[in-house]
Amino acid sequence: MLPAWWKEAVFYQIYPRSFQDSNGDGIGDLPGIIDRLDYLQELGITAVWLSPIYDSPNDDMGYDIRNYQKIMAEFGTMADFDRLRDGLHARGMKLIMDLVVNHTSDEHPWFQKALADPSGPFGQYYFLRPGQPDTPPNNWTSFFSGSAWRWFPEQQLWGLHLFSPKQMDLNWSYPPVRDAVCHMVNWWLDRGVDGFRLDVINYIAKNPGLPAGDPLIGQLMGFTGVEEYFYGRHLHEYLRELQERSFTPHHAFSVGETPGVGMQMSKLLTGDYRHELDMVFDFDVLETPGHVRWDDYRYDLNYLRDYLVDYQDHYGSHYWQALFIENHDNPRMISKVNPDPQYRIAIAKLLAVIELTLRGTPFIFQGQELGRVNAQFHNIRDFQDVESINKYHELLAAGQTEQAALAVLLAGSRDHARTPMPWDTTPHGGFTTGTPWLAGDDDYRQYNAYSEMANPRSVWSTYRHLIKLRQANPVLVYGATDTVDRRRNAWSYIRRDDDHQPIQVLINLSARQKRMTIPAGGSLLYRNYPAHDGRFKAYEARVYRLPE
Repeated sequence: MLPAWWKEAVFYQIYPRSFQDSNGDGIGDLPGIIDRLDYLQELGITAVWLSPIYDSPNDDMGYDIRNYQKIMAEFGTMADFDRLRDGLHARGMKLIMDLVVNHTSDEHPWFQKALADPSGPFGQYYFLRPGQPDTPPNNWTSFFSGSAWRWFPEQQLWGLHLFSPKQMDLNWSYPPVRDAVCHMVNWWLDRGVDGFRLDVINYIAKNPGLPAGDPLIGQLMGFTGVEEYFYGRHLHEYLRELQERSFTPHHAFSVGETPGVGMQMSKLLTGDYRHELDMVFDFDVLETPGHVRWDDYRYDLNYLRDYLVDYQDHYGSHYWQALFIENHDNPRMISKVNPDPQYRIAIAKLLAVIELTLRGTPFIFQGQELGRVNAQFHNIRDFQDVESINKYHELLAAGQTEQAALAVLLAGSRDHARTPMPWDTTPHGGFTTGTPWLAGDDDYRQYNAYSEMANPRSVWSTYRHLIKLRQANPVLVYGATDTVDRRRNAWSYIRRDDDHQPIQVLINLSARQKRMTIPAGGSLLYRNYPAHDGRFKAYEARVYRLPE
């Protein structure tokens, strides 16, 4: 297995709008992040992933980019970015940014030029199709509700948008688009960025002719047409070109966001011999079978175990897994597993044990290290997420009551992950001296970074301890994973290699006490409860070093 810095790294995802506000306007910014770099270093983080900071009209909170080579004014300046980059590198941390190139904002100059002259050179940058105002070119639907086509009456053209109507899809089959993307990526890599997380990167290759979606698949998947672009015919070709022209010359890292891609497709995208991507995020981990994000249900940790064991056993030595349980697009995992407050801390620590003791690269989302849970939103006015707001009105139009529609949002809104980071007990958790762009709740009064850092038994201290343990024990990075217990609600595995003492992890996956076999001669390295006894308590996890 080839070593690499990104295999040994512990990543921390920052959602800049909600991390730290430095100027009191209620919006997180780059100077605020710079002020918190010592916090990340103390936690043990070695790489930071920034959600988009590019110039944007913020229809989808920065994922609708207006200018790839300019910083969003609310976040600061390019000089602030340079200071952030230098501050991270001075602390031995890498920096990766979001690469959003499936689509741009409709305010991007490329799209404005395309509309102004559809037959000109920029007209083919996007999917612009002539037609009638009541007949879209095909039956594809948007991930943000409604048709995936927007009508432009002045030009008498339809434009494709898989997401918001202001996020227009780029036409990657047109070589100048690929040239422009490679040029932009190289510009950032030359500026010192260490790599990119590639947003919905498997959607870039729409099948030629944009065939209509199968209605039955659309009904099953919830989105019509998805089979024509989630793994398009030219996807590998486009990724290899981007790798060859940008990532390889700069020795840069890449991790793709790849919805709908399972293990076998992930192997085709990430094999170290294929020269496409280094890793991908497989979102099958986020919901149990038969459920989607908007469902109010209890996430079964036995599924998490089986999913991860499958990858540990079968992914192979030419591929590397991205280990994650939260991000900016999903509710908090603790709330999905068990919202009962008495289990909050135990579950948070259990999840930390899993993520930091398996083979793969951990990606921690901001606030995860504090045991954050879903926010207590009360009405539709509390939400800022365009997807959630569209979903709410779609449900009302379908006959749902306001209460029922709100319940769906409370289960699945992306805003749960985007509430301001709680730093201390001052108003708004110390995130801002002004009015935060997205209101949270009073949870920060008890759960905040200041109090967590001061408590040696806190969730934060658990993350810090386990990160240090991982960094001090190469067997936890590159070692094999041998599962020794997969009974219902039980999980035990051993990490081992030829050069280090093995480490065994034992986990009770339920709220019921459970008997588990303690390894003979093992020395305890971590336990998420303060005292020993014969049974494993609710959601208890332990880590032992085994004798050689």
